[in-house]
Amino acid sequence: MKTILYFFTSLLLFSCAANATQPNFLIIVGDDCTYNDLPLYGGENAKTPNLDALAARGLTFNQAYLATAMCQPCRAELYSGQYPMSNGCAWNHSASRPETRSLPHYLKPLGYRVGIAGKVHVKPAENYPFDPVEGFDKSCVRNPTEPHDLSGMQNYIAGDEPFCLVIGLTEPHIPWVMGDASQYPRKKIKLPPNLADTPETRGHFADYLAEITYMDSQVGDILEALEESGKAEETLVIFTSEQGSQFPGCKWTNWNTGLHTAFIAAWPGKVAEGKRTDALIQYADVAPTLVDLAGGEVEPQVDGSSFAPVLHGETEKHRDFAYGIHNNLPEGPRYPIRSITDGKFRYIRNLLPEELYIEKHLMGGGRLNNPYWATWMGDDPMKGPSAYEVIKRYMSRPSEQLYHTREDSYEMENLAENTGYAEIKTRLAGALDAWMEAEGDPGAEVDTIKALEASRKGQHLYGKFR
Repeated sequence: MKTILYFFTSLLLFSCAANATQPNFLIIVGDDCTYNDLPLYGGENAKTPNLDALAARGLTFNQAYLATAMCQPCRAELYSGQYPMSNGCAWNHSASRPETRSLPHYLKPLGYRVGIAGKVHVKPAENYPFDPVEGFDKSCVRNPTEPHDLSGMQNYIAGDEPFCLVIGLTEPHIPWVMGDASQYPRKKIKLPPNLADTPETRGHFADYLAEITYMDSQVGDILEALEESGKAEETLVIFTSEQGSQFPGCKWTNWNTGLHTAFIAAWPGKVAEGKRTDALIQYADVAPTLVDLAGGEVEPQVDGSSFAPVLHGETEKHRDFAYGIHNNLPEGPRYPIRSITDGKFRYIRNLLPEELYIEKHLMGGGRLNNPYWATWMGDDPMKGPSAYEVIKRYMSRPSEQLYHTREDSYEMENLAENTGYAEIKTRLAGALDAWMEAEGDPGAEVDTIKALEASRKGQHLYGKFR
């Protein structure tokens, strides 16, 4: 009897000691925010004082990526630690494989409470069994966004056990109706080179910038609540901007402005303050990193790996490549794309280059869309080639594209046919082939109605785990 009592007492003491050393995790996710529209990454328009302040006391990742520039697949990657073909969510509005595991499965056995507030957008629920936390709007298309209430967050993080809390903000996802657009006079805005310069584009870009600033104010409120809780010193805070915005060349693409994400990590005394790193990371690496920091072991089905050594300043390198995949259904006609980057160059393979690229939300009508695209189509070509060139770039794509992204962040100059870059293209193409083979990705066959409908029913026709 004494032996049993001693065993359980020792187990309890071990558990308490583990909890005392385990960090909390607060992950704040923006929604459709192009990384280099933020001042932290060279943006020349938006005002983001709270994100700037967070970066000043944390580590900014210059090279952070996600595999798919669409809300649901990128969040499935973030929470599962698996690439889209592995977890099964390789299209927007699809479902992960029945056996997919995620942050709650990984962290709860380590003594964590794992909750989510705001936008969720992953399914099925049993694969992502987060504790629901109230206080932030769950709908990214509401007009206007519901005001946030911090009491749900405050109650959740007040417990004795360590917590992992995801707060999915809904800005700056369309409709762009939040914030004060008068802060951004249309004529003074500096538009990115991948957008046609029309008055309507400038007006909507001003609305988008106002939503970025509104999102920034939410980040400030969240961080203030964390500080007031007394748990800031023991909490790793991560902010990430998700994929690019709903402007042509960003969301729903494999260009840099689609797949590159903002990523800030702050943890007092554990992560260097005001530093930047060129270490290459991907959303699939986040879950294994949290498990590692929590004292657990990464599960074998996870594709990513822990970048904890980068956070601790022990190394400036993590992975060699970040990978990208786009299947256009159900957002428009099939248009499968695959890509790879080494942080300096990006190689893109358009698997059906003879087709026109069409995205129904961005290019079509409806209450959730903005009419600037029509002004591009009607722009007078006698005034200059800008509209025609960006439309052509967006809709008509060659089979291969290669960009020197480090020098051309908007990837406007395709170097794929430049013989001076042939060796780089061959190297990246070979690494992309190897990744697709490892993922069980047959390419264009994935972007079909048959494969999408099977996924929605929990039946996955392709991938290494089928």
